[in-house]
Amino acid sequence: MLPERRVGGGALRLVSVERRKETPGAAAAAGVEPGAGRTHAPPGVSPAAALEGALQRHAARTRSVARLLEAHAPPPGQPTRCPYLGGREARNETILPVPLGPGIYHSLMDLNFRRAGPVFFRPHCEGCRECRMIRVPVDRFRPDRSQRRCLKRNADLEVEVGPASPGRERLELYRRYLAARHDGQMTGSEEEFESFLYASPLRSEQLSFRLGGRLVAVGVLDVEPLALSCVYCYYDPALPARSLGVLNVLRSIEECRRRGRPYLYLGFYVAGSRAMSYKGGYRPCELLSESGEWTRLERRQGP
Repeated sequence: MLPERRVGGGALRLVSVERRKETPGAAAAAGVEPGAGRTHAPPGVSPAAALEGALQRHAARTRSVARLLEAHAPPPGQPTRCPYLGGREARNETILPVPLGPGIYHSLMDLNFRRAGPVFFRPHCEGCRECRMIRVPVDRFRPDRSQRRCLKRNADLEVEVGPASPGRERLELYRRYLAARHDGQMTGSEEEFESFLYASPLRSEQLSFRLGGRLVAVGVLDVEPLALSCVYCYYDPALPARSLGVLNVLRSIEECRRRGRPYLYLGFYVAGSRAMSYKGGYRPCELLSESGEWTRLERRQGP
């Protein structure tokens, strides 16, 4: 068994996927309200100072997680076909941290990890470091002209926010979405749908977009005390003019602001991939460097 180390109020133990052990989550991080996720300012402390303190605690926890990973992370898996860049191979470092207390996933994202179902991975490819986490500092975000038009076009949609849960209506929409993509990476099976999007060890929620009562888009979000993370969005492919994927990101930014979360994470940005470089269009945005620093993306790169 790998050694344990106290990190952010709970022990983070790295185990292989085959040796998964379920344990209760840790208590809510100090200084953050468990329900709303807003920083809780003690008497005499301003909300801005409380937020700064919470971010400093997050940075300290991230450094502890980085040291633990450096000492005990498992080796990368076998090479597979890269899903983003043609003609390349991908290898992932995969972990399952337990218990997964509030804020641990946020620290993992700051170390370039991404959730896929119940596990967490980061690319570890030979000669390539193109997959880099990207985030939007929501207080500074301003929609551009195209994004404002998207919001206006979709003003007639109803948006529901609630716990992430599968269902027949959502599965059918997911299958229609995949059928229109034609990339063959996913099968559309019910098992895949539930394990990929809804087998979450985190608090996960979803935005459901309806047009006249009909479900037309779903965006799944992971909820952390100081951030939201976009997991996946699937939508009706018969409505391309509505740009429902763009709308999901814009409404997720609004949801961050409403809850007092300073960051929305969009997953990996890959400059050479059309399917991934679009994330640079939500400005300003920040890219995780190879050294682990967040740097502003000055201009969108890639095709």
